[in-house]
Amino acid sequence: MESDTIAAISTPVGEGAISIVRLSGPEAIQIASTLFKGVNLNEVTSHTIHYGNIVDPTTVDIADEVMVSVMRAPKTFTCEDVVEINCHGGVVAVNRILQLVLSHGARLADPGEFTKRAFLNGRIDLSQAEAVMDVIRAKTDEAMNVALNQLDGKLSRLIKDLRSTLIETIAHVEVNIDYPEYDDVEEMSHEMMRTKTKYVHSEIKKLLDIAHQGKIFREGIKTAIVGRPNVGKSSLLNSLLQEEKAIVTNIPGTTRDIIEEYVKVRGIPLKLIDTAGIRDTQDVVEKIGVERSQKLIKEVDLVLFMLNNNEPITSADRLIFESLRETNYIVIINKTDLDTHIELDTVKKLAKGKPVITTSIIQDEGIEALEMALYELFFSGEVMTNDATFVSNVRHIQLLQDAKKALEDAMEALELNIPLDMVQIDVTRTWEFLGEIIGDTASESLIDQLFSQFCLGK
Repeated sequence: MESDTIAAISTPVGEGAISIVRLSGPEAIQIASTLFKGVNLNEVTSHTIHYGNIVDPTTVDIADEVMVSVMRAPKTFTCEDVVEINCHGGVVAVNRILQLVLSHGARLADPGEFTKRAFLNGRIDLSQAEAVMDVIRAKTDEAMNVALNQLDGKLSRLIKDLRSTLIETIAHVEVNIDYPEYDDVEEMSHEMMRTKTKYVHSEIKKLLDIAHQGKIFREGIKTAIVGRPNVGKSSLLNSLLQEEKAIVTNIPGTTRDIIEEYVKVRGIPLKLIDTAGIRDTQDVVEKIGVERSQKLIKEVDLVLFMLNNNEPITSADRLIFESLRETNYIVIINKTDLDTHIELDTVKKLAKGKPVITTSIIQDEGIEALEMALYELFFSGEVMTNDATFVSNVRHIQLLQDAKKALEDAMEALELNIPLDMVQIDVTRTWEFLGEIIGDTASESLIDQLFSQFCLGK
């Protein structure tokens, strides 16, 4: 357990109305009291805020006019004494106060150390700690709701219930083996073990069945807009963003580099990437852009492949279709406001069952159909409810998959009537995998690695 006092700036660096310096630890209130001129912070009631000045004791110079919040352990985020100094926003004032705090006994906090202390002191488990960063990074309301449910402990409670079922089963087997003389202890049978493992397996499977939804809400869908030059890629980007982000002209090859922007489509965060038009070119700069576009196709989650309604399918279009074989994609036939020269049947044949949408970006037609096709491609009629427990973290998903596999090994062993003490090994492995999600069986190195990814001051 940590015993020193840490401090860090808990607000983004830059100009703003307020900046906050946070302290946590046994000397937090005493350090703040040494610097604060107003009331005696050592004597104030917990969870109160006080007006005054932060003063450098050596020079008696006022560092800034502030409001100081005092929160005494254990009812704080870290379960330690916590002080938050609210000063004027900007770089100079907040850094001046941080330096005074550090020079009077506090240590600069490591990234994520406040949340790490909350975990180590038992206020939250590991999955809830990870949810803190998900809340900060959420880009849509849905992503925020998933993170808040996890922060509230919804996933933790389910995992703990499943582990409780498993540990009861393990303990029952142990009692039967170690104390066979006790007649009043019900003997664990293969059928009883089978019932327990099937129940836990079904609950894990439910979590994994909708895990891709949570992962999408958390990380978004990396989406590339590709096609030949001048088919409307930049116009589509601007339409989805509802702003003129990309330059649009009638000159082929206008977009020479990759433009990235986040946009929300029906609650789904898309990382939209407008690429250079794919064609043979002698222009050195444009050629680099084309090569980047071709490489990007293999790296994204989704491709929006645009075709020109006013032109027939070309050999370049066919090559793009060929390169998309292993990728999720939607075909967009743009410029339906112009005469039709493209063969729709040929496009559908080349698309091999992938969605084909017709649009006129310039007339704002077809965007709603595109959004619906995108939604159905990733959620395929699945109903999302606020009651669902989503798993969005890649680490959690992998551990659930490991737990599911271990249980399947146990269930297979039960069908072969292998002795229960042998089956118990796989059941115990499942219990350990689930424990890693909430931190009960996680190694110290894993915990350090996870919290090192947090922002400073959180």
